[in-house]
Amino acid sequence: MNLPESTKATQLQQLGDEVHNLEASPLFAYRTEHHYAAVIGDGHVDAQIMFIGEAPGEQEAKRGLPFVGASGRFLDELLKSINLQRADVYITNVVKDRPPENRDPTPAEIQLYTPFLVRQLTIIQPKVVVTLGRFAMDFVLDLFQMAERGQKISALHGQLLQANAPYGPVAVLPLFHPAVALYANERKQTLIDDFQALKQFV
Repeated sequence: MNLPESTKATQLQQLGDEVHNLEASPLFAYRTEHHYAAVIGDGHVDAQIMFIGEAPGEQEAKRGLPFVGASGRFLDELLKSINLQRADVYITNVVKDRPPENRDPTPAEIQLYTPFLVRQLTIIQPKVVVTLGRFAMDFVLDLFQMAERGQKISALHGQLLQANAPYGPVAVLPLFHPAVALYANERKQTLIDDFQALKQFV
């Protein structure tokens, strides 16, 4: 059942408060020490398209918003290429706090934050989930118990895969992380081309 927007907004606000006060997280002390913010998500509560990255970087943790650095600016360009704005979609990460020195999140951290992402999916109920980078792709393939688990992003990028979310059928589109495009020109064009698969959901 799709919830009213006001109910979704309230539930997402409550979720955000829970993450903000998540002292059980091994990243909580690091966040507090550096005066960072938890990065819950940003965008439309009724979005058809949800983007999922790995974890916030420094700029994101300073502002409390996902994908606001250089890779975020490129993501905005990609959205514009299919006549969308950030406000039309929902953007979040697997892990909601910045790991020190941008290291990969640990299995314990992923396990701790997973229920929050599952709740975001269930609240928003997007028609398509776009994974940004290998880490997010592997996570979502495992989360939805998809047949493509274990395959490399080089084989799956740009393909619309079918999955079952907690709320029903969903398409999954693995993409290279926008940050890769900043230092690999050939990947930039690949990402631009792959992104066009989302036009049918606009």
